[in-house]
Amino acid sequence: MVLNKHKNSLSKLPWWSLAMGALIVIAIASFIFDTNAADTLAYLWAGIQVTLYITFIAYLFSFFIGLSLALMRLSRWRICRELATFYVELIRGVPVLVILYYLAFVLIPGFIMLANHALGPIISAGWLKGFQIRDFSMTSRAVIALSLAYSAFMSEIFRAGIQSIDKGQYEAAQALGLSRFQILYAIILPQAIRQVLPALVNEFVALIKDSSLVSVLGVADITQLGKLRSASTFKFLETYNIVTFLYLGLTLIFSALSRYLEKYLEKSRA
Repeated sequence: MVLNKHKNSLSKLPWWSLAMGALIVIAIASFIFDTNAADTLAYLWAGIQVTLYITFIAYLFSFFIGLSLALMRLSRWRICRELATFYVELIRGVPVLVILYYLAFVLIPGFIMLANHALGPIISAGWLKGFQIRDFSMTSRAVIALSLAYSAFMSEIFRAGIQSIDKGQYEAAQALGLSRFQILYAIILPQAIRQVLPALVNEFVALIKDSSLVSVLGVADITQLGKLRSASTFKFLETYNIVTFLYLGLTLIFSALSRYLEKYLEKSRA
């Protein structure tokens, strides 16, 4: 009986997970037995911190911007709906890499020029110091760009979650005398966020991968440091293997969290 149970469990085990497990074992073994791999990993440690910092901050901003956009698209006022729809369609139609370039080298410098021009008299009087382009680091520009890009996708997730809630709950809450604000934040939003929680985690995983694009701005993330390391040591295979395993490890961890959340929510609904 015990052998049959083990056979059944092994037959249900997906083959891709065995291959993935083998890759992880190889990666761990290379870190342990290869001194060059250990040195490369130590060199990339600062990049791991930068990658996670950019991902968490950009995700936090995009979460709240996306939620605001979703509420605007569901608003009674047409001007709110039109503005939010224009923003979402515009951002979703432009590649993330182009948004990074445009914000870093066009919008931020343009904003600084306009701010200095508008505050010219105050700056001339010595009451305020003029803004400099270098005051905005490339890391902060990257965070803003990723936040704006992902907020458009997050808004669609939130909008779908809000619209999935039965309208009868809204009508029942109105009958009880609750205001629109109370209905939204006490009844609708908690359920909507719970519905779309796995999708939100998937967006976080996608943001981890897209954070590698900030290397084009010279931000010292995993990809940028990997490029510098391989160029200085000429160990391209070893360096990019580690870079690949680092991104793979991060995405697998949060993908597993997403699957766990899906199963947990299914059990809680049953």
